[in-house]
Amino acid sequence: MNAAAAKTVSALALLALLGVGAVGCAGEPASNGTKEDTQSSSEQKEEAPQPVDLTGEWKQSNSNDPESFQTATITADTIEVFWNAPDTKSLYWAGTVEVPEDGSTSFTWDSVNDKTKTDSAMLASGDDTKTFTFENGELSYDVTAMGTTMTVRLTQE
Repeated sequence: MNAAAAKTVSALALLALLGVGAVGCAGEPASNGTKEDTQSSSEQKEEAPQPVDLTGEWKQSNSNDPESFQTATITADTIEVFWNAPDTKSLYWAGTVEVPEDGSTSFTWDSVNDKTKTDSAMLASGDDTKTFTFENGELSYDVTAMGTTMTVRLTQE
């Protein structure tokens, strides 16, 4: 090999080594395996908890009569509960829904009655508020009719 060819090969080898070094330095620093490295990595992967989504149709799961039961329709911030019997559907409750933002899967809220809807409904509750509980995927609340109080349990359809 002549001197010029040897210089070219040496220069290419040097450039190749420098290139590998530059690429190697461009990446993230290597972890030293400490707890801090592991913790910051898992914190980055965790997402903020999402609020429970109650929207949709709900049906009473503890009715004593398969043809007479309550149903509810929930939107983002409202609930309407109905008495259902063969060939009839009557409003029982219209009010607010408050779902905690922290992702809780068990909570209660006091729904405020929308009296513009319930005042004219013969079978509607006249209460100012009604306490609803969401737990284990079930919505529950107390209903008093003709002097008898029972807990209604609804599941999402």
